[in-house]
Amino acid sequence: MRNRKLFIGQTIRELRDTNVLTQAGMASKLSISTSYLNQLENNQRHVTASVLLSLAEVFDISIASLSDNDSDRLLADLLEAIADPLFKGAPPSSRELKMFAQGTPNIARSFLNMHQAMRGASERLAEIDDTLERSGILDEPTPFEEVRDFFHYNDNYIHILDIAAETLAKQLNAVTNDHFQALLKYLDKDIGIHVVLSDGTDANTPIREFDASSAVLTLNRMKPRSTHIFQMAHQIALIEHHAEIEQTIEDAKFRSQDAKAICRIGLANYFAGACMMPYTKFLDFAVEARHDLQIIARHFEASLDQVAHRLSTLQRPAQKGVPFFFARVDQAGNITKRHSATKLQFARFGSTCPLWIVHSAFASPGKICRQLAETPDGAKYLCLAIEIKKDGLGFRDPVQRYALSLGCEIKHANQLVYGDDMDIQRAESFEPIGISCRICERPNCHQRAVPPLKRPLEINPNKRSIIPYSFQ
Repeated sequence: MRNRKLFIGQTIRELRDTNVLTQAGMASKLSISTSYLNQLENNQRHVTASVLLSLAEVFDISIASLSDNDSDRLLADLLEAIADPLFKGAPPSSRELKMFAQGTPNIARSFLNMHQAMRGASERLAEIDDTLERSGILDEPTPFEEVRDFFHYNDNYIHILDIAAETLAKQLNAVTNDHFQALLKYLDKDIGIHVVLSDGTDANTPIREFDASSAVLTLNRMKPRSTHIFQMAHQIALIEHHAEIEQTIEDAKFRSQDAKAICRIGLANYFAGACMMPYTKFLDFAVEARHDLQIIARHFEASLDQVAHRLSTLQRPAQKGVPFFFARVDQAGNITKRHSATKLQFARFGSTCPLWIVHSAFASPGKICRQLAETPDGAKYLCLAIEIKKDGLGFRDPVQRYALSLGCEIKHANQLVYGDDMDIQRAESFEPIGISCRICERPNCHQRAVPPLKRPLEINPNKRSIIPYSFQ
């Protein structure tokens, strides 16, 4: 035995399991006591030459296969791995590692495989970080993503601006019900800003342009009335509520000046929407109209985009509306605007689920499409989608197209006119949708584009189903 003690407890256990023997049965065949066999299996005693011979004779195996133990090499590998800085804290002693290697060699090998995988992943990440650093790209959210997350984690509701906008709306409404004229007079009389409409017909003519030196606000004459109202309210926010906006930005602790600038525009937009559709008045009318988007839009002289977005912001404490999710999606499936007050969360990267009704909206211009949907977590939703088209000023100007999606959990469907004739009690009425193929684990989706990231694939060349692979 090469003049050293031999511990082969794992080998003896495997041999006993292969031959379907109890410890007592195997001890009887080897003519040793059960307690001694138990000590051998747990590496509390080393195996003697006589026991080796008995094992070889009784089970018809070679002594070499029993005595050729690789625990020394395994122990060396463990000592090297445990010295890695990845493992913090007090390291195990050599004795503990030796017991680990000899007593549970398969687990020890699994540990080494895991360490090798971790080290490989760390090296690949280091290479990526180096590439990003050399190319000037930082591994952190873009300014747009950072601002989008800011609104998302604030429930898309900014209390200080919402209250200020509602206060201004009440003041304007006391003068006239014509929002356009009320804002026009307010800018002129209260702030000293003169509003003019541009005569430009070029596609690049700005929607809104403010000249602080002359106190002139120029609006694009070719844009709809709802846009003019929104842009005047936006300018009021930048001037009269500068301090509130800057304090909100400061509290957000953005990483870059770009993120601050983007958020400044977003907060002014928030104020403008809240001024056009003041919280209490808007919430009450939305409930009365049973959330009919077109009726609400006409009543508040707003666009469907503005109404859908405003519905997703009704999260004022003690005065909340129906919790909606809201998203704006382009024709490639990219989400350009998103918020969810529901369990449904949107994919941060890549395209959206192809089974989601939002994609069908492009094939049905002007129509509000409806869908009963169920996500992998079992949550059920009433989903709405409509294509929005913003025409250019002339024949040759590009047309901007995207789809809006608005939805709520099915328990609120009775508050929406869109849920009246839908069979929400029947399980088969709900279509299975996901968030993104890369994180969706539905096994039999006919529209799957790529396999889920964290599931091992099973590929059978002799079998072809809807998709050319399956996964565990």
